[in-house]
Amino acid sequence: MACKSSAVLSRREVLCGGLLACFGAGYLRLSQAADSPSATPLITKTVPSSGEKVPAIGLGTDSFRASESDAIRDEIKRMNELGGSVIDTAAAYGDSEALIGDALAALGIRDRMFLATKLTADGFFSGGGGGEASFHRSLERLKTQRIDLLQVHNLNGVDSLMPLLQQWKKAGKIRYLGVTTSRVSQHGDIVEAMRKYPLDFIQVDYSIANRDAAASVFPVALERRVAVLANLPLARAALIRQAGERMLPDWAADIDVSSWSQFLLKYVISHPVVTCAIPGSTKVAHLEDNQAAARGRLPDMAMRSKMETLWDGMS
Repeated sequence: MACKSSAVLSRREVLCGGLLACFGAGYLRLSQAADSPSATPLITKTVPSSGEKVPAIGLGTDSFRASESDAIRDEIKRMNELGGSVIDTAAAYGDSEALIGDALAALGIRDRMFLATKLTADGFFSGGGGGEASFHRSLERLKTQRIDLLQVHNLNGVDSLMPLLQQWKKAGKIRYLGVTTSRVSQHGDIVEAMRKYPLDFIQVDYSIANRDAAASVFPVALERRVAVLANLPLARAALIRQAGERMLPDWAADIDVSSWSQFLLKYVISHPVVTCAIPGSTKVAHLEDNQAAARGRLPDMAMRSKMETLWDGMS
């Protein structure tokens, strides 16, 4: 059956997974990884507002400390070698921006990475001075002249900050603008923001164990042509711990999965509205495992349902 235009897809069709048959219409493509000509192709997704392709698995960060600088540099180096590029951080995350900026400068790969950060209206986490001061501090700490994606953190001050973000985008200081949340309680607010502002991206919590966004947020993201970063796809590793020592089902091999991390991440990025999942890690081995989810086959609608049934039965 022919794929319908996103403009006429109903909410029911989205929720039932009808879009899963339409990956070839622009939400998914396969591109060859840079590190090995013989490698399984890298899964990328399309940013709806521009048509740009980004790898489907990125790197989320948290409140890094200076003592972790070597580990962060090694992770970023390895992610680049594997074809990944999306790094998400925030002014609120301790030394995270500075450590990422130092790593990118030392590696000389800033132009190969898709760098996203966040700010709030009060600039509290960056020493006060408001959103503008926070933005300039982020540029300094990240050692860059331009941010690929600037986001309003947890919708804090979105109404006051959005005119600034639009101004900075017009001036070329940022390429994309967006808003974030990591709380189901804010899903209604993020829907309102998508309807009110010309957002390029949203960032929202979504995992196999937390599927609320698929029903409440994703239909509007599709309608408004907004890219989606999925945070907490592993629930800060809680889902890995929940899986514990259980063996993967035999049918996991049908989607080229060899670990629970890959199982969980492939579920997230197989939703056609999800642009990129950003699991956090501070170890190269964990990053390599996560990045492997951006290779091979993805689950279709029937497989996604099978994965949900399995996971729900483990709860």
